[in-house]
Amino acid sequence: MRTSRRPAASAQRGLSLIGLLFWAIIIGFVGYVLVRTLPTLNEYFTIKSAVDKIAASSPATVGEIRTAFEKQKEIEYSIASISGKDLDITKENDKIVIRFAYNKEVELIAPVYLLIKYEGRSR
Repeated sequence: MRTSRRPAASAQRGLSLIGLLFWAIIIGFVGYVLVRTLPTLNEYFTIKSAVDKIAASSPATVGEIRTAFEKQKEIEYSIASISGKDLDITKENDKIVIRFAYNKEVELIAPVYLLIKYEGRSR
């Protein structure tokens, strides 16, 4: 009679259920934060585009720049964080430079907020 020997059990590799749940929670939370912050990023790029467009048109006065920004704000519905009066308008090397800065609070889970500080300038 022959006895067969089983090979020694090799160490199993892989993800346990607890590990899978841990990574699902982490990935889900990161996805949630991204979904909540992407609209603010879209608003920033819209403001930057509007400021670049206004600076490229070479307006003559500060009032014209502020009025042009307010018109862009009416066209671009996503601009809500700043207005024309929040723009810092200077002249560098005979070129108009428009700067802006604002803070955006994103509610994650009450009472937890994420504060994002945006700033930019025209090219």
